[in-house]
Amino acid sequence: MTPSSIQPFPWDAAMRFGFGILQLSPAAFWSLTPRELACAIRARRGEGGAPLDRAAFDQLMRRFPDHAAAEGEVR
Repeated sequence: MTPSSIQPFPWDAAMRFGFGILQLSPAAFWSLTPRELACAIRARRGEGGAPLDRAAFDQLMRRFPDHAAAEGEVR
C-alpha cells in the first residue's frame, strides 16, 4: 500500500450514521471501537450473520447466565 492509496477515515459519514441512524449519544459513539462501529453498521444494513441456533444460544446462556438484580440495583 502506498501513502497515496491510504484514505482518511470517513469521520463525517461515521458520525452521521452513529448519531443520526443509530441515535447514539456522543459518549456511546466515542466509546465504540472502529470494529464495533463497523459491526453496528453492517447489522443495521441487514448484513449480519445467520441467527444463532438453539444449541449455540443455550451454550451462551450457560457461559453468561443472567443474575437477579440485587435490591435497589439498576439493570
